[in-house]
Amino acid sequence: MGMAAAESQFHVLAVDDSLIDRKLIERLLKTSSYQVTTVDSGSKALEFLGLSETDESNPSTPSVSPNNHHQEVEVNLVITDYCMPGMTGYDLLKKIKESSSLRNIPVVIMSSENVPSRINRCLEEGAEEFFLKPVRLSDLNKLKPHMKKTKLKDQKQGTSEKLENSEVQQLQPQQQIQNDLQGVPKSQDPQPESESHLEQQQQSLQQANNNKRKTIEQGLSPETDRTRPRYSGIATVV
Repeated sequence: MGMAAAESQFHVLAVDDSLIDRKLIERLLKTSSYQVTTVDSGSKALEFLGLSETDESNPSTPSVSPNNHHQEVEVNLVITDYCMPGMTGYDLLKKIKESSSLRNIPVVIMSSENVPSRINRCLEEGAEEFFLKPVRLSDLNKLKPHMKKTKLKDQKQGTSEKLENSEVQQLQPQQQIQNDLQGVPKSQDPQPESESHLEQQQQSLQQANNNKRKTIEQGLSPETDRTRPRYSGIATVV
């Protein structure tokens, strides 16, 4: 029961213009506990997947079963017949793989004709499997790994997008701070003293030394030594 509950999360879109084959594949998929939606043409499959494609060959037939609320249903895998009027299974495969929103959905092709060139062309275009009709229950057992792989890829992609958004939100305040800092004028570094300024300082210092020397010389001149007693060869006898 646990396995059935786990598998019931997978939803398969089955496409076949043959009512008998469509009922057969639907019963096999439900036996494998998958959710199933069946349509009878490739254009209706695209309509169910959300692409605007109409079936002009038979517009009176119902588009999808069991309901038309395809926007609310996630499709985990598409299994389609190859030979269908209007849009073939190969054409449907190409349109799905060309769509940026649908390309990750696994596509499986069915055919009653064993044509190697047809099989190879579908596999090269991106089909996961190519089943020969009548489809057996053992064939459907190969579907689960493809759906699990795609679901895991989608989860990783969603996690990666969340991390990118978180990093962007964290970088925005830092960018704002950098922008604010860029608007503040930088303080000018002190300019080194020029050679002319150094020469002026040296000249001032030299002038001060000269003045000091002159002052000392003037202090030792005869004019300033008048208070000192002079003896002009006169001897004093006591």
